[in-house]
Amino acid sequence: MGNVKLTINNQEIEAPAGTTILKAARSADIYIPTLCHHPNLPPAKQGQPAKAVFQGNLKIRNAMPDEPAKGCGLCVVEVEGQPDLAGSCATPVHEGMVIVTENDRITAKRQENLIPILARHRHACLTCAQQEGCPRSQCSSNVHENERCCPQFGHCELQNVANHIGISDATPKWIPTNLPVFKDHPLFERDYNLCIGCTRCVRACRDLRGVEAIGFVHDGKGNTRVGTMRPTLEDSECKFCTACVEVCPTGALTERAVHPGRKEAELVPCKEACPAHIDIPGYLRLIAEGKRDEAHAVIREKVPFPGILGRVCFHPCEEACRRGKVNKPISICALKRYAADGEKGLWKKNSKVKSDTGKKVAVVGSGPAGLTAAFYLGKQGHSVTIFESRTHAGGMMRYGIPAYRLPCDVLEKEIRDILDTGIDFRPGQTLGRDFTLKSLKNDGYDAVFVGTGAQLSRRVPLDGHDLPDVLWGVDFLRQVAEGEEVRLRENVLVIGGGNVAVDVAMTALRCGAEEVKMACLECETDMPASPWELAGAVAEGIQIMPSRGPDKILIEDGRITGMDMMECTCVFDAQGNFCPQFSDEKECIPTDQIILAIGQDSDLSFLQEADPISVDKGLIVADQETLETGMKGVYAGGDATKVPGSVIHAIAAGRKAASSMDKALGGTGDIEEVLFQRGDPVQYIGRDEGFVSWPRERVHELEPEARKKSFEEISIGYDETQTVKEARRCLQCDLRLYMDCNPSPPASLLAFTEENISQVPETEGVFQLLDEDHNVLVIKGTADIRKELLIARDENGKAVLFKFEEDKMYSRRESELIQKYLQEHGRMPGGDDDDELF
Repeated sequence: MGNVKLTINNQEIEAPAGTTILKAARSADIYIPTLCHHPNLPPAKQGQPAKAVFQGNLKIRNAMPDEPAKGCGLCVVEVEGQPDLAGSCATPVHEGMVIVTENDRITAKRQENLIPILARHRHACLTCAQQEGCPRSQCSSNVHENERCCPQFGHCELQNVANHIGISDATPKWIPTNLPVFKDHPLFERDYNLCIGCTRCVRACRDLRGVEAIGFVHDGKGNTRVGTMRPTLEDSECKFCTACVEVCPTGALTERAVHPGRKEAELVPCKEACPAHIDIPGYLRLIAEGKRDEAHAVIREKVPFPGILGRVCFHPCEEACRRGKVNKPISICALKRYAADGEKGLWKKNSKVKSDTGKKVAVVGSGPAGLTAAFYLGKQGHSVTIFESRTHAGGMMRYGIPAYRLPCDVLEKEIRDILDTGIDFRPGQTLGRDFTLKSLKNDGYDAVFVGTGAQLSRRVPLDGHDLPDVLWGVDFLRQVAEGEEVRLRENVLVIGGGNVAVDVAMTALRCGAEEVKMACLECETDMPASPWELAGAVAEGIQIMPSRGPDKILIEDGRITGMDMMECTCVFDAQGNFCPQFSDEKECIPTDQIILAIGQDSDLSFLQEADPISVDKGLIVADQETLETGMKGVYAGGDATKVPGSVIHAIAAGRKAASSMDKALGGTGDIEEVLFQRGDPVQYIGRDEGFVSWPRERVHELEPEARKKSFEEISIGYDETQTVKEARRCLQCDLRLYMDCNPSPPASLLAFTEENISQVPETEGVFQLLDEDHNVLVIKGTADIRKELLIARDENGKAVLFKFEEDKMYSRRESELIQKYLQEHGRMPGGDDDDELF
């Protein structure tokens, strides 16, 4: 259709023929107020009412079946040649059209149209003289409690629009409606007293998402009433996508756990909780569409070990999953495994290695942190050499995680993918014995990453700990992994309550023990082991004995016969320090053999006195932002710098170190990559019967009696049907991040120039100075605004913008603005250097 030329507010612009005045104005950054309009939704006046809606158990029938939805009427403008004002949201542009968006006539009409909107919405907050400076901690006694500010105050679209238009003196006082308020829904709250009937939520649910769980009717008074299609959201087939919350311009629909400035983190908590920040909703969506290889490529954008993580990750993402507020969280980890196990190499087509930078990097240790750092540094074009003390790469993934959890072929494949990028792997090289940090520097390495992990068993001074039948957890797992013959007795007692202790206990069963018990200091609910790991151990017949601490090993004729255990009453003191307390109650547990799995330590014997690397509590001290140690050019991460964590934490550390090191070596530090190109996701999700109650798919496993006889992988994983069903349970919370929003009214900011200051009146008022990032530097009341601004321009070199208000009560207004600023930011603008300007 081509473009047409038109004029808006004396500004000539071009816009596609047929587009609305509102859209054309917005394309030119010309603000027109509106409440019913939303850029992602069809016009309000196209909406048809339902026969009836529910507000809880209250059923409201439609009294005007032939009447469509009403618009807000706030977007009216003048069109040259037309006697009446036109609604800009529904009037198409044409060649030569001349439009005015602001004048007294338009303002008067907008204020008139705002009256019925405010008449049914409490608005004391909008007319209060203390509005901008209000801390919401107290309110005037003449404001009824149910008319006071809602949680949206200060972030309310209705508030912004009303302040821009102005509120007519003819606006009546709000009459309390006492409509239902629902605070027990998953994810969000509903307060029908704050609904203005704009129907944006209805259109978002029906037209944008295709769910139609909510609708609207016209009551007997002609008011638009919004409600669910059945008495509850669940019965109405709500999918809790919260698009309705996203578009609501008032406090009628509010998020329970999403705050200003934290939207992405709190709206998509699964991604935020993942230490590597994998695009979880993105790859779940692809799995639901049957795009397995594409989903794997998305996972690969952030981690080099999808198949490994799909088996051993402790998945903090699932604890954070918003679906868990509805019924059960998505089985994210199992879906990651499904994607990885079916990959066909799509990710490699877009994976690039940059040209050689001429820089050499040494990575010490080939655990998950070291391998990750090496992988991303190699892709940045640096020459990477990995030094590993053992014969094979993998670190604790190989020597600490049993094969029944992580099969060797999965480990080998993903390590090979890393080494095949051109990394030089040198096994049998031990730091401190075969080379030192200093010798690496002398050999021309420009940077070093230390990822030596925590591969030592923590020792305790227990009488009899040196007996042949006393084993140590990490050592035991390593011996089994290396294929050594480990002779176990019939009755084994494992001391420890973490995941390593669980692995030791289940491995002991597979190595010939007939009866295995686990004893730990913690009570059962506080055991550090993952609940699902404990459940697996119990299923195999391992007896869990919580709240017990070792006292002494019982020996008869040089052989262990049992262990005296004390009842542990608490593990930590009031300050959270490890300080176990015991009662006088003791118990003898008969056993033939003891395996102590009470923690891990790092071997830092390679550090020399001259090395400027600090150690605290047995861990290398590294800068939390860069992971650089006290020795310039030497970085450290993973279990060598933190209390032993998980594979995903080590991967995150490897990524952080790689980024920091690349930057230090002259690169950008940007290790991000797109391995599967994808556009914005489709907003339509459709209606699904019983969606809220769809159960979490159970991951199939080998039967306990059969599996404990071998190291065959326990988890069988999902089949294709299960996978799609489970992925489709996702609420797709991230879709809201791809939605648009109405622009805010224009701020009255001016460039801080003499020319602009010369236009300011010489009268009482208040001004604010801001820097280039719109941070407030100064708020000051004065008897002469222009004079004070000229003085401030000479004294304040940081200010680039300003705004002012004429106000004969300028001292009060200054206090209000400062009060508002302190409420929002918790500090004085400009810091100590600007104190004299207040």
